Amino acid sequence: MLTPAELFTLLRRRSKISSSRIELPRDASAQPQTAPLSPLQQADQFAATHTAQAHVPPFVPTPFAPQAKAHSFTGASRPLTEVQLQVLERIETCYQQAEAQLKRHFPRPVTEFSLRGKSAGTAHLQQNRLRFNPVLLRENSAAFLREVVPHEICHLLCFQLFGKTKPHGKEWQSLMLTLFKVQPSTTHSFNTASVAGPEVEYHCACGPIKLSIRRHNKVMRAESRYLCKRCKTQLVQSRT
Repeated sequence: MLTPAELFTLLRRRSKISSSRIELPRDASAQPQTAPLSPLQQADQFAATHTAQAHVPPFVPTPFAPQAKAHSFTGASRPLTEVQLQVLERIETCYQQAEAQLKRHFPRPVTEFSLRGKSAGTAHLQQNRLRFNPVLLRENSAAFLREVVPHEICHLLCFQLFGKTKPHGKEWQSLMLTLFKVQPSTTHSFNTASVAGPEVEYHCACGPIKLSIRRHNKVMRAESRYLCKRCKTQLVQSRT
């Protein structure tokens, strides 16, 4: 009799082994006898019996089981840069910190490096997606990893914990301070000269102000209007 290990080894080699036929005696007077099973037939019989009886319990991950890293997109076919890989590592570290302190699991976001303009990062709450500006990341890598990544992650965590809240409200500020010990600043202070596109001059009661070409086009299409944050009057395009 073969051992179970030997039987399963034969099963794996089944495609390379041709089964041999068992010939019964041709003497009509001979009593039918049960021929001994060949090793291959023993393997088939063993596998059929144990497969029917086997029960594999479903896998249930523990609350803090290691999760697969988020799938990332660069917005192009180029491979990720070294600092972009550091962003992915920073994201995973931040999520592990949040899970350890809040005692619950959070799904990892999809991460993209395709954001343009003056914004350093943005969080798409319902899609659980992060987008980062690759130019500002390259120029301000240390501050980006220290501040921008936790900033955007807290937006996602805040939405998953509290639902819809003010973008930089008390819930978001509390997560920034409690989880990551980062000052909850609402905007970055990076030099945006390298990412600034064409601008159009507008003015309000305070004086002249520049609008990006994207916002200018929205005004021209009557899709948006903009107010000055200080005097609250509508911005009007300057006439030369």
